[in-house]
Amino acid sequence: MATILNIDTATATGSVALAKDGQVLSLRENTLERDHAAVLTLFIQDILREQNILPAQLDAIAVSAGPGSYTGLRVGVATAKGLCYAWNKPLLGISTLQMMAQGITAAQQDAHALYCPLLDARRQEVYTAVYDNNLHEHMPPQALILTADAFKLYLDEQKVYFFGNGSPKWQQMLPAHSHAVFVPYHISAAHLAPLSAAAFQQRRFADVAYFSPYYLKPFYTPAKMQ
Repeated sequence: MATILNIDTATATGSVALAKDGQVLSLRENTLERDHAAVLTLFIQDILREQNILPAQLDAIAVSAGPGSYTGLRVGVATAKGLCYAWNKPLLGISTLQMMAQGITAAQQDAHALYCPLLDARRQEVYTAVYDNNLHEHMPPQALILTADAFKLYLDEQKVYFFGNGSPKWQQMLPAHSHAVFVPYHISAAHLAPLSAAAFQQRRFADVAYFSPYYLKPFYTPAKMQ
């Protein structure tokens, strides 16, 4: 019976969820991306106090490890690693895209469909992957430049759910297609809970010293004006 602290700061919404055996006990959320670093530790303190759980009673720390916002990912991963060092706990790094797919598959319960999270990576690019109802990868996580036929291979075969903050620009680009379904999605560390519980049971621990976020592409800094 694993008690796991789950952290997600990959996007503008940051959250912390305390879960036991994959079931969420308590959740805190912050929608102000610039404040993730300021509120994250406060959320953690509040949740542990609310549930009357000491750090020593935690079994692991899990973090949504990307892709996503560079700054947000650094905040979340640095916090998770710091807690692992301070409390001597193992670290679980979970794909943000898989976390999103977990949330939508649980909501839709459509065993015959595919699920495609889309995170905005600016311009016409998104971070994306394609999963089935069991979260098996049909397309691995990648940074993808959108075109009108970007997901044609999957849409020609079956229904695909598209969701995430990158889905609106894909929806505008895609010609009408009977197999494309766009659904709202609210990102949350609560969706980490089943995944981190499974990872803990399988002992898929990350190396705390060397673990870094899954950025998928290098950080871009505009050239200075001459």
